[in-house]
Amino acid sequence: MVSAPTRDRQVHIITNDREAIEVAQQLAAEFARESAERDRDRLLPYAEIEQLSASGLLAITVPTEYGGASVSNVTLAEVIATLSAGDSSLGQIPQNHFYMVEALRLSGTEAQKQDYFQRVLAGQRFGNAFCEVGTKTATAFKTRVVQQGTSYVLNGQKFYSTGALFADVVPVVALDDENHVVVVFVDRQTEGLTVIDDWSSFGQRTTASGTTILNNIAVTEHQILRHYLAFEQQTTMGAIAQIMHAAVDIGIAHAALKDCLEFVRQHTRPWVDSGVEQGYEDPLLIYTVGQLTVKLHAAEALLRRSGEFIDQALVERTEASAVEASIAVAEAKALTDEAAISITNQFFELTGTRSTLEQFNYNRHWRNARTHTLHDPVRWKYHGIGNYYLNGVNPPRHGAF
Repeated sequence: MVSAPTRDRQVHIITNDREAIEVAQQLAAEFARESAERDRDRLLPYAEIEQLSASGLLAITVPTEYGGASVSNVTLAEVIATLSAGDSSLGQIPQNHFYMVEALRLSGTEAQKQDYFQRVLAGQRFGNAFCEVGTKTATAFKTRVVQQGTSYVLNGQKFYSTGALFADVVPVVALDDENHVVVVFVDRQTEGLTVIDDWSSFGQRTTASGTTILNNIAVTEHQILRHYLAFEQQTTMGAIAQIMHAAVDIGIAHAALKDCLEFVRQHTRPWVDSGVEQGYEDPLLIYTVGQLTVKLHAAEALLRRSGEFIDQALVERTEASAVEASIAVAEAKALTDEAAISITNQFFELTGTRSTLEQFNYNRHWRNARTHTLHDPVRWKYHGIGNYYLNGVNPPRHGAF
């Protein structure tokens, strides 16, 4: 077993859903203060990530039997959305962390659960080295973990490694000798593991979602999670992955609309033909604000509804309930995607030319929404939803649905 990194963290233990939401609200308010500056100057949020660990939020989904709060998925989505409203990069970074906590719960051995859940409770962070560039599809992998005697060797290269640079443990998706998809837990300081901050996207600029290189890394059986087991039947694995992405989009939309309304109230001038004294009295502007508000609230309602479906599926533990949860999350993801893009795009139509000045950096909302919503195509959400309701076809079993 690879030893855990030596870091002394004073970690708060969150015990219930209400406390998780309150802590997220407090952190989001702090994160929001310098979010525009971090984005503009691409300042990586090392200090803020340490705050996140110390707050105890990263352990809220650890099952109660292992010492965690085991919060509902309604709460998990609200926590992610709240953090993302403060800073959407800081809202996205722990998404893969929570994904791996759920993956361990579904398909980890008892020894793996005992070890890694305790690490999470102690404030350790999971990053990710999942996706690759240059493969036929986003779910195709060249990275391999090969058995050599009683141990294994891991080799490959990854991109989109959100959270890996800040992680204590980097989970790596690989194919084993039988071409099964597994996850290999690699401690961040392991020899042969290199994480490069070469993320150059115009959005989500401080997630450090760049390259991870894996060069002849020796691993043990204990470090290998048989992740394919989570998809051999219909489970909530994909739904939980997707509800967090939807929550990030909601957070971006919420922050953008908040900034929009404040700017209009303080700075926006009325159009010359409106016949009113203040920009916030412009009837066409008011109408558009009403439209965007309804779209945001509808997306928020679907997000909460989808969390309730997941929670019910975890109680019922049937294929039918897991399918319903996946479809409900797909519905939420489709609308949160549209809400985020629509609100961040129309932001500038409502606020006017002055709002485009670099001093405000309001364009980060659109850049972040446009980048994050590309994670998986929303058109395939609508296809899956339609195929389920029209033809009774269950959705695909993978982490992107």
